[in-house]
Amino acid sequence: MVPQKEARIPRDPVAASGSQTPNEEERREGGATPPAAVLGEEADGAEDGADGLWELPVERPERRPECSRCSRPQKVCLCPFLPLHPLHISTHLYIIQHPAEESKVLRTVPLLAACLPQDKCKVKIGRRFSEERDPELSAICRESGTLILYPGDEATNLEEFILDSPVYPSTIIIIDGTWSQAKDIFYKNSLFRLPKQVQLKTNISSQYVIRTQPTNRCLSTLECAAVALSILEKNNDIQETLLHPLQALCSFQLQHGAQIRLSKEHLLRNGLYPKPMPKNKRKLRKMELLMNSVKI
Repeated sequence: MVPQKEARIPRDPVAASGSQTPNEEERREGGATPPAAVLGEEADGAEDGADGLWELPVERPERRPECSRCSRPQKVCLCPFLPLHPLHISTHLYIIQHPAEESKVLRTVPLLAACLPQDKCKVKIGRRFSEERDPELSAICRESGTLILYPGDEATNLEEFILDSPVYPSTIIIIDGTWSQAKDIFYKNSLFRLPKQVQLKTNISSQYVIRTQPTNRCLSTLECAAVALSILEKNNDIQETLLHPLQALCSFQLQHGAQIRLSKEHLLRNGLYPKPMPKNKRKLRKMELLMNSVKI
């Protein structure tokens, strides 16, 4: 039995176009169309109601009370893992911190600063520095005893440098930020090309396992400072003391749901990288260098 086709009723060309006569609308809606003046009054009333929302008080979220020493929330304070007294060092440390790092919860610079005397560790926040903006930093960069820790082809290994240098270093500058942020700060500030450029030659792996690093050889700012200060001060205990609060931070985070973050290099080489490979040739080239353990 062949089903019958439903009869098609020709539609009114006016209705099909979306515009209807008042009588048709009355039949469809069951009443007359409200006058335009009434619609205008309703719209004005809605706007007045919306305007009233802006006058309501905004409740700002309360920040958890922070420890004045380690800058951590008081409930998860790490002061028990800090030295009782600031470490006695002769080296001056300048941390150049990218503004984006200042707001991150799991940053390491506050822990580093809490371990050192205030007159030996200074943190300067910004992306661009000049003699006009920061005369103090400009003078420091021009001193012969100042080093800047940044890896590269022009950098000398720190341990080798202090053996051959006629002037023993008194100050070291470290840039705090992601690798792209640190690169931007280093190359776009001519002041940072004045000090002698040094790098660390070490085989230790980062213990900052709750944050993804580009390669297995990358260290956090605190770890870089710990290694550099232990070399300059000729005291290996400094490295152990500075790493203690970082180890406690990572242990606490892992116990409360954080996961160990493998380096991007490890993920790429083992086929575990979760994102698609970039189409940009420059970024793709960087990925290939990471897979082949080439320094970038």
